[in-house]
Parts: sequence; structure tokens; C-alpha cells
Amino acid sequence: MRSDNVKKGVERAPHRSLFNALGMTEEELERPLIGVVCSYNEIVPGHMNLDKISEAVKKGVYLAGGVPVEVPAIAVCDGIAMNHTGMKYSLVTRELIADSTECLATAHQFDGLVMIPNCDKNVPGLLMAAARLNIPTIFVSGGPMLAGKKLNGKKTCLSSLFEAVGQYNAGTLDAAHLEEFEEKACPTCGSCSGMYTANSMNCLTEALGMGLRGNGTIPAVYSARIRLAKHAGMKIMELVEKNIKPRDIMTPAAFKNAMTVDMALGCSTNSMLHLPAIAHEAGVELNLEIANEISKYTPNLCHLAPAGSTFMEDLDDAGGVYAVMNELDSLGILDTTGITCTGKTIKENIAGCVNLDPEIIRPVDNPYMKTGGIAVLKGNIAPDSCVVKAAAVAPEMMTHTGPARVFDSEDDAIKAIRAGKIVKGDVVVIRYEGPKGGPGMREMLSPTSEIAGMGLDKDVALITDGRFSGATRGASIGHVSPEAAVGGPIALIEEGDMISIDIPNNKINVAVDDATLEARRAKWQPREPRITTGYLRRYAAQVTSANTGAVLQPNDK
Repeated sequence: MRSDNVKKGVERAPHRSLFNALGMTEEELERPLIGVVCSYNEIVPGHMNLDKISEAVKKGVYLAGGVPVEVPAIAVCDGIAMNHTGMKYSLVTRELIADSTECLATAHQFDGLVMIPNCDKNVPGLLMAAARLNIPTIFVSGGPMLAGKKLNGKKTCLSSLFEAVGQYNAGTLDAAHLEEFEEKACPTCGSCSGMYTANSMNCLTEALGMGLRGNGTIPAVYSARIRLAKHAGMKIMELVEKNIKPRDIMTPAAFKNAMTVDMALGCSTNSMLHLPAIAHEAGVELNLEIANEISKYTPNLCHLAPAGSTFMEDLDDAGGVYAVMNELDSLGILDTTGITCTGKTIKENIAGCVNLDPEIIRPVDNPYMKTGGIAVLKGNIAPDSCVVKAAAVAPEMMTHTGPARVFDSEDDAIKAIRAGKIVKGDVVVIRYEGPKGGPGMREMLSPTSEIAGMGLDKDVALITDGRFSGATRGASIGHVSPEAAVGGPIALIEEGDMISIDIPNNKINVAVDDATLEARRAKWQPREPRITTGYLRRYAAQVTSANTGAVLQPNDK
């Protein structure tokens, strides 16, 4: 056993003494040590139930003959961190989570790991750590929140509340109704209830083969989630016995499958940052060039909030991720031969997992769109790439041309939107919000929600070198690369320049000739990042681009 490095032999007598101090018995030290990496805390709604999940995992490990050892991982709530300086720290926690978990698991020589994440950066951060460490590992998330109680005959959610703030600021919603939204939007613990980043990554963990069936969709408050955690605790012992490791599971084919499922589900654009970063740690090259190729033959089958009015609980009732994969497999576009954390192949896992509700999961012959839910665009604004959640864009905004309204921070853009200075046809450009320029690549849910709240989501586009939340809808195009802070063309756009967006043809351009752009470049001066302190300063000094998730790592190997 790997843990023998800290348990066996005369030289390990001091180590065993420390295990004695932990209250461990000789019998326990004869068994595999399983690290239970739990990101429980009392500030993130998606993590407040993870102590219960951890207890269930530990029972499962004990039942299967292992010794569970709970250890921590940090977590940030993106909703609470939104639209202030705290959002600069959200994305960078992904690297802190990966780094600290790698350190902790290696220092203590665990034989296997059960990862218990739930929210936006914990899932990819722990997947990155799993790929680096490459010891038997399984994931079990805390599960999604139930949708909010009905308002005006419809269920509600967090993204509805952000848009309600925009409606209030526009004068179309009064304080009493805003308060009602506030009280009903987030009724339970769990990751927020739509197909936002956390739920996207938990579903893609399932698609990668690193989580059991239901990992992404069983609601946090269901007892089935506790049973799932116990099964994950039992299953890790099988993975240890068979020595099935993350890199056996997270192969090039598995990442291609995950991106295919991503397109079908209509996941968050942030998946286009996280999947390449996870692949990088697994030794797999995954660039965004492949996204549009996969999109061409992958139908978009789901329109969960914010793209539609259905939620994670509805997807679970309809058969979950495995049912979506079964639909896709009928087209022959998945590689189902790969091994998974169940110890079985994908083909074996999804057999018999039928679509129980064709309104929630559209059949492949009746998709929402014939192409995938995410599109990668290129052009003279984004020569490397930028990303849009096409599934959440109104048909009339799939192509759009309008004048640029240019802002050098999210805060300035929000002020202008609230002041009524943005009108139909405009293209809002928010720059210097990338990983280096922000620094930290803030998420732009607030400006998009303000636009939607004013009823302009079908008339106004938004482009940024920052990120967009999975809760964003409308023609919101983010992750523009190269970012403004390194002299990317987005830094050269001027007020009033005409910008054309063509999502079906994956193009985004500003109507300025090359000579003019070069003349502007000659006058351009780098800006000092809006630094706060400590880790973020070091991060900004080292990061170079937002093109792929992999290069966001300040300690990239």
C-alpha cells in the first residue's frame, strides 16, 4: 500500500506514534488510508451540507474495509463574491485548491481519495489535483439546490434574482416584489439550481467517468444523495484494490466525451476554462479548436435555467446525465469503451438509462438546436478565441452588429447601464478584466443581469476579456483572448466602432482595418493591474492569457 510509506518499518515508529495520537488502532493501520477531501464550510450554501456527505462517505469506506481520514479544502461562493473586489479571488482559488490538495495527499501518502466538492472552483480544482496525484480517486458532490418557489406561476432561481435587481434599478419592479424574490430564490442548501458553472462541472465529472450516476443531478436535500455518498465511499475501495487511477479514466476520449455532453446540456462557458486545465494536468492536450468541431455534430438537448425554465431537479427526474449520454450514444458520437470510477465501461454504465421526459431532455431527432450549446468565436477582436453560451442566446441575437460602448472595468459599465446610457443595438465592451488585467478574471453576471433586467437582452450584446457566469443569458461573449492587459485587440477598440457578431459562423470582428488597428497599437500603453494584495499580486505577475484554462495556473509546470 502507498500508505505503508508512513506506517511500516522501524523507521516509521515516530509516524506510528503520531497515528496513535490520532486514536488509530493497529487494526486500522493495516488497512488502506482513504483521504476524504471535504470542502465543507458555513459560508457557501452549496457546501453547508457537505459534513453530512462526508459522514456518509466515511461510513461507506468503513463498510468496505478502509480507514477514512477527513481533510479540508477551501471554497468560495461566487454569488457572495460577485460584483466587488472579492470576485478577483474566485478563479484563482481553483489553483489554491489543486495545489493544497496535492500537497496534503502527497505528504500523508493516502492510498485513495474521495473528493467532496460542490461549487464553481472546487470541482475543477479537485479534478486537477486528482489528475496530478494519479492515485485512485472518486468524486461525490453535494448536489444542486432545489429551484425557488413559484413567483408569477413560475419557479425561480438565483439568476432570476440578479435580473430582478436590474428590473428594480430600471423601475419596472418594486421593492416588495424584489424582497419576495430574495426570500424565495434560494430555498435550500446546494449548488444554485440552474445549469450554472457548479452544476455544469458536477455533470461533466459524471461524463468524464469520475463520479457515480446522479453525481451532478440528485438534489442536495434528497436522501438519495446520502446513499450516493455511501456508495462512493464503498467504491473507492474497489478502485484501490484494482488500482484504477484518474489518468486511466480521464483519457483523451473521456475529455472529448465530456465536451460532447457539455454541448448537449448547454453548460456554462466556464467549462471552456476548466476542461482544458483539468486535461492539462492529466497530460491531455485539449484546446478550444475542438469545441466547434464537436458542436457541429452534437445537438443541444437541454435548456435548463438560465436558457430555459427548467432546473437540475427536472433533469434528475428525466434520467440525468446518463440519459443524455444514452441519447448521444444513439448517434454514435461518444466513445463508450473507456473505464470509469464504477469499474465498468461507459457503455455498461449507461445501458438502460432511458430518457424519461422528452420535454426536459429532447430526443436527438428533436433538439433545441442541431449544434451544441457553446460556441467558440474568432476574429480581429479575439484572434485566439472567445466563448458564448449559444443555448442561452435569443435567435434574433445570433447575429448582431452595433456600435461599441467601451468601458475599462465592470464597475464603470454597470454605472452606465443603470444610468440608462446603453440603448438598443449597442455592443458593450468591458475590458481589463482578464486574469492578468483584472487581475483575477472577474465574472460578469451583474452587468448582463442589469441588461436583461432592463429588457435589453435581445437587443444589446456584451463582450469582455473577463468571464461570464453560467447563470448568464443573452449575447454575452467572454474569455476574449488575448486580453486587453497584454495588448490584445480588445484594448484597441474605440467608442462607436462597429462590431459584428456572427455566432452561427463563429466570427466576431470590429469594422476597423488592420492599418488603423496597428496605428492604435503604436499609441497603446500597458495599464497597471488593479492589484489588491498577496496571492493576487503574484498571480497577476505570472499569468499571461485567458486562451485556455491551463495557462491560468501561476505555478504551471
